[in-house]
Amino acid sequence: MSSELIAALNQIEKEKGIDKEILFEAIEKSIFAACKRDFGKEENIKVTMDRENGDISVLAEKEVVETVEDPALQISLAEAKMMNIRYEVGDVVNVVITPKNFGRIAAQQARSVIVQKIKEEERNALYNHFQCKEKDIVTGIVQRYVGKNISVSLDDKTDAVLTESEQVPGEVFKPTERIKLYIIEVRSNNKGPKILVSRTHPDLVKRLFEKEVTEVADGTVEIKSISREAGSRTKIAVWSNNKDVDPVGACVGLNGARVNAIVNDLKGEKIDIINWSEDPAVLIENALSPSKVVSVDVDVEEKSAKVIVPDYQLSLAIGKEGQNARLAARLTGYKIDIKSESQAGMAGSDDKEEEQMTQS
Repeated sequence: MSSELIAALNQIEKEKGIDKEILFEAIEKSIFAACKRDFGKEENIKVTMDRENGDISVLAEKEVVETVEDPALQISLAEAKMMNIRYEVGDVVNVVITPKNFGRIAAQQARSVIVQKIKEEERNALYNHFQCKEKDIVTGIVQRYVGKNISVSLDDKTDAVLTESEQVPGEVFKPTERIKLYIIEVRSNNKGPKILVSRTHPDLVKRLFEKEVTEVADGTVEIKSISREAGSRTKIAVWSNNKDVDPVGACVGLNGARVNAIVNDLKGEKIDIINWSEDPAVLIENALSPSKVVSVDVDVEEKSAKVIVPDYQLSLAIGKEGQNARLAARLTGYKIDIKSESQAGMAGSDDKEEEQMTQS
């Protein structure tokens, strides 16, 4: 068994990448536990496994005494001298002990430990592989629908479930289709890592820009803020740390190549890329793109702004079902009140009338 065991451990180390020493120590502990069950003692038992030939020694440290009161911990002087004439009372002797059915026990324990350790190390390797991808994107291959959830294979290593709540409304996938996913969290459990993935997370868009746009990846262009309504529209505000680099142009790419690649990954989701500004009025004006803006009146303390747009731009500024204004508000962190020039003029006239009536 010994030579076969060493050969098996060498093969496992080579194929699975599991350190042989970890397996040696685990087998020793396992056999130690078996000996404890047989002898009912543990403080004086040692189990060692020869790293070269696989031979296993089970030794019991026993004190040499005149009269034995506890055979598990003591050995008589007469017995000790039979082992070595030099032993005297008070010495400690290592006595080779053989548990019942030791060969079968050792083989069984070794086999059990190896299987358990392989599973454990494979789980750890999987967890480590995906844990370093947490808060990043990964390519998944659609396996099948499980109810309204989707089973997805990640890196050909493990499966994850794209839950209904993390799916973009209206997106439908076919088996074997490759999709980009954002890893929200990686949890470790006894069955292997549990990986929470999303198609709706705003950082999915951010990470796609980092992969597609060199200037974003190297930090020349920063994504300062992002707001998203998954499947419909995303707004991102970008800033350049190099005055010679146009942040919006870098993200759009030549003939729109870069942003179009990201739009394709998002199944046609619209993306507005705007210039970031430390001036809230300028930022809000940019955020309401593609609408033109006449004026922005900002209340920094209240984090609110009153915006006036041309009459013919009002519906564009507000957007379908208020989406453009809503995304701009999230992007800037300001509550935005949008009025057309006509509405603002009427409001101004009403204010003047009130003021005149108050004075009279």
